[in-house]
Amino acid sequence: MFANLNEMVQAARSQGPVRIAVAAGHSPECIAALKQARDIGLAEGIFIGDSKKIWAMADEIGFEIPAHQVLQETNDNEAARRAVAMVRDGNASLLMKGKLGTADLVRAVLDKEAGLRTGRLLSQVIVFQVPGFNRLMLMTDAAINIAPTLAQKAELCRNTIEVAHALGIARPNVALLCALELVNPEMPATVDAAALVGMSRRGQIKGGYLEGPIALDAPLSRFAAESKGIDSPIVENTDIFIAPDIEAANILYRAILYFAKGESGGIVVGAKAPLILLSRAESPETKIHSIALAILTAAQARRSS
Repeated sequence: MFANLNEMVQAARSQGPVRIAVAAGHSPECIAALKQARDIGLAEGIFIGDSKKIWAMADEIGFEIPAHQVLQETNDNEAARRAVAMVRDGNASLLMKGKLGTADLVRAVLDKEAGLRTGRLLSQVIVFQVPGFNRLMLMTDAAINIAPTLAQKAELCRNTIEVAHALGIARPNVALLCALELVNPEMPATVDAAALVGMSRRGQIKGGYLEGPIALDAPLSRFAAESKGIDSPIVENTDIFIAPDIEAANILYRAILYFAKGESGGIVVGAKAPLILLSRAESPETKIHSIALAILTAAQARRSS
């Protein structure tokens, strides 16, 4: 279990530089991130995209990319297919989104004949640290699943628990976030949370301890929990926060970054290899954290297979 994101990055570096296939690699954000990743021995990029743009962007930041790591492909959809094929065939360990839409890359990943399907739900998992806490925490899903069903929420739990295991959290405590702690039929998220707890108790969701429905204050404050009469092992010891929908997750994530001054990294899991999505709005540190998280998650998947 890591106390902070720097420890996570160091652990990922010990895996040795991994190869990352970048779909539509003519992305300045991806090129800059992989320059930094190469400089610290974390990863090497294979850029599939417009080679002229890739070389020009690399030159601007003094990044010398070997010729065999740039593959010419101006069609973004074809670049996505080629990047997916590199991972599928074992020529790269991870997949990164470059200058193309997330939906276009996901379409290639989920291709029934040539993709990286596993039968699992794709979901985003974010790892974060905030001042005042001496451990990493995780949350889901702020990017992929808009209004998850009960079955999909169960998959969100399973996916995030597996990522927690990759971070050395043997049995993560999972908070199923809602607006309150009582089951209210008029608030479907509370009904789903109670059902997920029941599924966990019956072995349908394994590897973690689930609690819910529960509001955000109780997992973070013993005073709040005691005031509400809540006695749970997750109080002031929560590892995973499951939001009820994408809007709640997105708001929570941005509050972590901008109100709490937290740091983070994120990946999409559920395919045969983690997917790294990078945004122009993310800091260089966030990009390195995301790559490191993907490396450790992929390594855990190999050990479990």
